[in-house]
Amino acid sequence: MSVEEQIVKALDGVMVPGAGGRSLNQLNMVESVNVNRDEARISLASTALDSEGQQKVKNDVSEVLWAIPEVTTVEVAFVEKSPQDINQVKRVVAVMSGKGGVGKSLVTGLLAIVLRRHGKEAGILDADITGPSIPKMFGLDAHPGGAGSAILPVLSKTGIPVMSINLLLPHEDDAVIWRGPLIGKAIQQFWQDVLWGNLDYLIVDLPPGTADAPLTVMQTLPLAGVIIVFTPQDLTTMVVRKAVQMAQKMNIPVLGVVENMSYFLLPDGTKKVEIFGKSKGKEMSASAKAPLLMQLPIDPQLAQLCDEGNIEEYEAETLSEFSSRVLVAIN
Repeated sequence: MSVEEQIVKALDGVMVPGAGGRSLNQLNMVESVNVNRDEARISLASTALDSEGQQKVKNDVSEVLWAIPEVTTVEVAFVEKSPQDINQVKRVVAVMSGKGGVGKSLVTGLLAIVLRRHGKEAGILDADITGPSIPKMFGLDAHPGGAGSAILPVLSKTGIPVMSINLLLPHEDDAVIWRGPLIGKAIQQFWQDVLWGNLDYLIVDLPPGTADAPLTVMQTLPLAGVIIVFTPQDLTTMVVRKAVQMAQKMNIPVLGVVENMSYFLLPDGTKKVEIFGKSKGKEMSASAKAPLLMQLPIDPQLAQLCDEGNIEEYEAETLSEFSSRVLVAIN
């Protein structure tokens, strides 16, 4: 292993202040590494770091590099970069529905969780500005860090970076009473001004409908596709088809569909009861020309975990099936 390679590997151990345990490499803040004889010159992005944070990072970098025998002198310099200059997000996937209350946020959370469990770096951008619920599900109440115009997302218990308007409010039940242009601007800022770093996937939780917010996401973010969420009722599926049509008209691929509240499994496990009517999974899959990724049951345990902020603890056979299908659909 070359000295340069040793240095890059060592920088994995330098954590960015306020980033909840993410390293310089994870946030893609290493601009360059140059070695001349025994002198190492490291150029780092100063994004989201105040003067105190820069000094701490400089000291930490020097400490880990001095542990490399071939390095006796360390020089650390900072360069100004915007989050957009640094972020490397491989795929952006939106979760949407024309109807409210069908479980978009739930599916968004589960999607990020299964990706994380498969070793992928996945983040969540909560674009439901007026009705955010992601922080509650994940038990997050910390305020985002950062400096200047750069924002550091809050990390969940298992390391999923999350950005939501609720993390910026004094109280989680404070109302956000904004018109469409302000909502669109906030979504753009969550994409442009948040230091996401290196991510395999960024999952965007959209608000219901086909108006300003979903339109902003589809026109502003480089979407790889959308996942449509619905429930079995005829009324719901009728409205959700509007979201499918919106995606198709915007030339955004529909990667898959998820039926939430599909059935209730009796406690003895002997029978599935379709409380809200016969499944519309195959019908919606055909309409969207996309695979049916999951039929999520009504599960009191899942509801309780969400209320307690412990959605990441959820384990179920349906989730295992979902993960295998999702990895195929969104790649």
